[in-house]
Amino acid sequence: MRTLILIYFIIINLIAFLVFAFDKLKAKMGGRRVSEKTLHTLSFLGGFIGSTLSMFIFSHKVSKKEFITNHIFIILFWVLSTVVYFTQVDEINFVY
Repeated sequence: MRTLILIYFIIINLIAFLVFAFDKLKAKMGGRRVSEKTLHTLSFLGGFIGSTLSMFIFSHKVSKKEFITNHIFIILFWVLSTVVYFTQVDEINFVY
């Protein structure tokens, strides 16, 4: 199962990287662009590493504050989800 999850994350990050790069190419050449909703969806589906790398390598969407804010929330979602999954936090216990 872990192997399938790893393969999934490699593929979704590669796809996200390529779609962000393609959108940047379309932005330079003109033509039909990839919607921001699609870009965020790819990130949310697990492609946040590939999309972040593509954003910084190609300087794509880095000046759009709303896009960056949404992207940061997606990254935080994945970080928190990963922490919860791997620590198996069932409840928060407060020390009195």
